[in-house]
Amino acid sequence: MLHDAIVVGGSFAGLSAALHIARARRSVCVVDAGRPRNRFADASHGFFAQDGGDPRVMIAQAQAQLRRYPGARIVHAEATDATITPEGFSVALAGGETLQARKLLLAFGVSDLLPEIPGLAERWGKSVLHCPYCHGFEYGGGRLGVLQTAPFSAQKALLIAEWGPTTLYLDGAEAPDAELTARLAAAGVAIEPAPIARLEGERQSLSALVFADGRQAPIDALYIAPRSVLNSPIAEQLGCAIDEGPLGPIIRTDAAKLTSVPGVYAAGDIARAPHNATWAAADGVTAGVSLHQSFVFQPLAA
Repeated sequence: MLHDAIVVGGSFAGLSAALHIARARRSVCVVDAGRPRNRFADASHGFFAQDGGDPRVMIAQAQAQLRRYPGARIVHAEATDATITPEGFSVALAGGETLQARKLLLAFGVSDLLPEIPGLAERWGKSVLHCPYCHGFEYGGGRLGVLQTAPFSAQKALLIAEWGPTTLYLDGAEAPDAELTARLAAAGVAIEPAPIARLEGERQSLSALVFADGRQAPIDALYIAPRSVLNSPIAEQLGCAIDEGPLGPIIRTDAAKLTSVPGVYAAGDIARAPHNATWAAADGVTAGVSLHQSFVFQPLAA
C-alpha cells in the first residue's frame, strides 16, 4: 500500500501531525518504537487542558483517537532505514516489513546523554530535571541546584532562582566570568566549585549532593541541561541538513517544517530548540498541515 504519509515517531509531535493528516482525509501510517523522551516523568505540566497529566496516558489517548480515522494506521516497530523511491519514500522496519509513502514526516525524538554521576540517572525526570516550566512549580521554594553541564548553565541558574534559593554546582568546571558571577551574586545564587561524587535520597527523591571531599549539600531538586542525540539515523540517511544546536544536533527545517530534502518534514525535539511538550505538539500540527497542503499546492504536471 502506498500511504500518503508515513510519520516516524508516535509521541506528542508525531501524533499531532498524523491527526491533522488523517483529518484531511489522507492516509497516514505512524511508526512508533515506544520510547518517548518524557517516559521518565510522571506528569506533563503546562500542556493545554492536560496540566499534570501522565504523558504515557496522554500518548495512549492520542493513539486511540487517531485510530478512529479510517485512513490512519499505527505500527509499533522501529524504523531502521529510509530511502527515496520514484513514488516517494520507502521505510524499512526492524521486523522486516517495508512501508511506502508519498511523503515522510520525521518525529522520532532525541535521547538525553546524562552526566555519569552515581545516583543521577535513576532520578532523571523525578528530582533531577531539565525544564523549570515543566517541573519547577512543584519544587518552588525548595533547595534548588543547577549542575554545570553546558556553556549556558550559569544563565540557567539565574532562571531557576525565580523558583527558589539556587546554587550553581560547577562539579570541578571553570567558574563563570566576573560579570556573570556578579549577576549570580545579585540574584542570590551561590556557587559551589567542588566535584560531585554522588547524589543521595530516598528512592527517586533527592536530599543531598555528596562532594569528592566528603562534604554534603542538602538539596531538593537538581536541574541539568544534558546534551541530546537524534534517536534515528534516518534523517542523515536521506541527506537532510543537520545543524549543531545549543545541546545537540537539530534537523534543519523551514517555517513549514520542511527539511532540506523535498517531501521530508521534521517536527518536535529533533527540529527545534528549546524543547517542550507543547512546542513539540505545535510543531507536529505545523508539519502535518504543511505536508497535507503540499499535495494541494504542488506544481502542475507539465
